[in-house]
Amino acid sequence: MKKLTLALVMTLTLILMVLPAFADQIRPVVGIIQIVNHDALDAARDGFLKALAEEGYVDGQNMTVDYRNAQGNQDVLASIADYFVGAKVDLILAVATPSAQAVAGKTETIPVLGTAITDYVEAKLVKSNEAPGYNVTGTTDMNPVEAQIGMIQRLVPGVKTVGLIYTSSEVNSQIQARLAKAEIERLGLSWKEVTVNNSNDVQQAVTAIVAESDALYIPTDNILASAMPIVYEAAIAKKVPVVAGEANMVRQGGNFTLAIDYYKLGEQTGRMAARVLRGADVSGMPVEQQENLTYYINKTACDAMGIVIPEDLLPYAEETAVATSPSP
Repeated sequence: MKKLTLALVMTLTLILMVLPAFADQIRPVVGIIQIVNHDALDAARDGFLKALAEEGYVDGQNMTVDYRNAQGNQDVLASIADYFVGAKVDLILAVATPSAQAVAGKTETIPVLGTAITDYVEAKLVKSNEAPGYNVTGTTDMNPVEAQIGMIQRLVPGVKTVGLIYTSSEVNSQIQARLAKAEIERLGLSWKEVTVNNSNDVQQAVTAIVAESDALYIPTDNILASAMPIVYEAAIAKKVPVVAGEANMVRQGGNFTLAIDYYKLGEQTGRMAARVLRGADVSGMPVEQQENLTYYINKTACDAMGIVIPEDLLPYAEETAVATSPSP
């Protein structure tokens, strides 16, 4: 009897020792691939993780998160995609269009959720927003571009020429620029544009375009979002107001926008991820969008340029520390 009891104790002890290792093996791994750091993309990622935690998936407890950032380097982005595919992670979150494109071409089996992506169809990530058909779906950050252009006409009386600046290789920026130009023309205004290839091009390009424009439009462009202080310096020197694609770009040097909340967009994506981890088929999950939009006004930048903020928009006006006059 004593031998039997001892054997049972030893068996139970062995099971208890093995269980944690076994749990690590079955714990789902979520890989996060991000093209570059800037506030909007970081907010989307943070919102994603918060929503997953609320759904019961907590990093380090019953889920493992592997976050990797390419810091704007396309070669590094491709290497991250290769790593996640080779590691056979359970789910990939692709933050921004270039990240999703890097992953989508390398796997047809690992579920991929995108966030901060403007147009999944145009980027060739899905067959349609309603029925993606492949292993990719997610949330779109498509902007109300027409309304954003309308804000220029309202806050900048007498505007005649709107300048556009964006990254030539970003599909998301190309789409928004096309919509912006159509709306500018519809309003009877003219436009000029300049494109950049990387962050090293921004200062020269923005200096040139503000010299030819009465106002500047910048879409949700990853390179430009990381360079808004440079944009502000050029814009304030010529007193050319900037309507930017999203809120954090306004806070870092733009003047105003009507846009989505990237943190909430990330939360929405996180809830989709929880469904996928529970067995939902990603190919049948429609691409989702955010319905609620908010005005964002950089009062500091507007005051510096002499822009009068309409009374109905004053509740959305914020003083900012970033938008300060550049040194002479």
